[in-house]
Amino acid sequence: MSDADSKQRAEFPPSAYWRRWVADAGQPTLPGDPAADAAGETPAPSVAQTGDAAETPQRVLIVEDDPSQALFAESVLNGAGLQARVVSVASEFMASLGEFQPDLVLMDLHMPGMDGSELTAQLRGQAAFSHIPVVFLTGDADPERQFEALEVGADDFLTKPVRPRHLIAAVQNRIRRARALQQMPDPGRNALTGLNSRLQLLQHLAEAIPAAPRGALGFVEIEGITALRDRYGYAGLETILTDAGRHLRALVGDASATRLNDNTFLVFAPDVARIDLDAWARSLRDGIGSHPFPLADQTIRLRALVGYADLVHGYDEPGNALAAAEQALRESRGTPIGIAVHIPAPRIAPGEPQGGLADDLRDALAEQRIELAFQPIVAVAGGDEAQYQTLLRLRGRDGELHSAARVLPAAEVAGLLLEIDRRVVELAIATLIERQRVGSTMRLFVSQSSRSLIQGGYADWLLAQIELSGVPGASLVIDVRQDDALIHALSLQDFCARMVPAGVQLCLGQYSASEEADALLAQLPLGFVRLAARYSRQLDEPRVRDEMRIAVEHAHRLGLQVIGQQVEDPQAAATLWMSGIDFIQGNLVQRVANVLDFDFHHSVL
Repeated sequence: MSDADSKQRAEFPPSAYWRRWVADAGQPTLPGDPAADAAGETPAPSVAQTGDAAETPQRVLIVEDDPSQALFAESVLNGAGLQARVVSVASEFMASLGEFQPDLVLMDLHMPGMDGSELTAQLRGQAAFSHIPVVFLTGDADPERQFEALEVGADDFLTKPVRPRHLIAAVQNRIRRARALQQMPDPGRNALTGLNSRLQLLQHLAEAIPAAPRGALGFVEIEGITALRDRYGYAGLETILTDAGRHLRALVGDASATRLNDNTFLVFAPDVARIDLDAWARSLRDGIGSHPFPLADQTIRLRALVGYADLVHGYDEPGNALAAAEQALRESRGTPIGIAVHIPAPRIAPGEPQGGLADDLRDALAEQRIELAFQPIVAVAGGDEAQYQTLLRLRGRDGELHSAARVLPAAEVAGLLLEIDRRVVELAIATLIERQRVGSTMRLFVSQSSRSLIQGGYADWLLAQIELSGVPGASLVIDVRQDDALIHALSLQDFCARMVPAGVQLCLGQYSASEEADALLAQLPLGFVRLAARYSRQLDEPRVRDEMRIAVEHAHRLGLQVIGQQVEDPQAAATLWMSGIDFIQGNLVQRVANVLDFDFHHSVL
């Protein structure tokens, strides 16, 4: 037989030959088939008669506008015991997906109206269908076209003409692998609680904001966590909170929920109607509070607080919605019912009264009354490299200095947090310029809010400031609090990716060891971690010392340098030193001051 005849047979088969192709593919034939008789074999049972009899038949949706090609693929697959359906019009593709629920899509690359790549992109954009394998069956050998299809989500290519057994094997293997993956535990969910991973929830949130401003984003906080830990120990507390997470998963239904830290959960419920938001928040609070949680021979009752943001207010990016829900949670702690909703405050125009410290903030920015104070960060092993932590200060009109702990909450209320963070960076860079002018170098750790860092254009602005100043990027370390970074981890990755080429390093502040915090260390390109203050204050507790030692070892394995902060006495410094930390910061070294006069060269700890 000539090559032309062979090609014709492969692409345009007579309909009576499909059973022969099944035998060609090594598949079982049916009684009386010529292929079986010719081979002199006893027919094997069909696919439906094998050990997988209870398994749902494998379904293939064939997207092909050429009738002969469609008939070929449909006949071959039906003959192998699969269920195949043909779609010849691109506009019918999505409806057929929902109706037929295929295990695999066999896609033609060239379709009139909308080609296979566009249809694949459309499929991948739908969460309900994004897991379905897509195999292209095409006569187009152009590698660029194939690469384009792979980029939008294709899984494999088969080149026409294709032998029947190759088609069957490729399709069945893909379906078997896809079904096996679906039976595996969802990597985006916690195996014990069923809660989403933080990354998965934040991805859901990023897809919805600002595109679909509806539903609610809420924090659920378990009260009395310290008392629970003191009474039942760490193991008992973790058992209670794992049970609480599992129960919360049942309460939220189809919504997304994740555990943020020891006692706080985040819930994203885009399908809750506005009229039902209050009832939804109460259902979370009461659902936790009314549920008996068993522990050994006891029953534990928990009290939950709920703070949420109504997403219909149209938050322009996920970070703002998270900050709004977090603020509502803080407000819920002071309410008798334990529930609060964030009501966005109208932007206050310059000159309008605000009251209290917030009233003074805008003027303080205009009148250059935002200042920096400094505290040295000293290497335990010695060294003459100068480095300081910068601390925000606002000088009131009466000359009183207000600390960051007072200024930042007021700045958030006044909508000035971004402006404050920008001013702090400008002052830090001005300090570096002055030191460079006198021939001295140093490194400054500059605290910034994650909400500012993930704002559109902030990374560009910061990089432009560094370039214009002429100071080395490595002389600046952006310091972000762990609790803040955990909420905005996904967006912070983009910011960090912009900073690394410029040499700007990042420090994770208030680092407290946990599974999620340790995952964050691996996700972000950090250079430093600053331990939470409790590691310096509670070193008389063996449990805290052991936890700190493990935290330091983990950070070192990732190549990070560790700072112990708020060190007040020699005993704490000695314990930190024996735990392997790299730097010490606190009043034992030097108190916070507005000058940079510490003698790093002759410092001895």
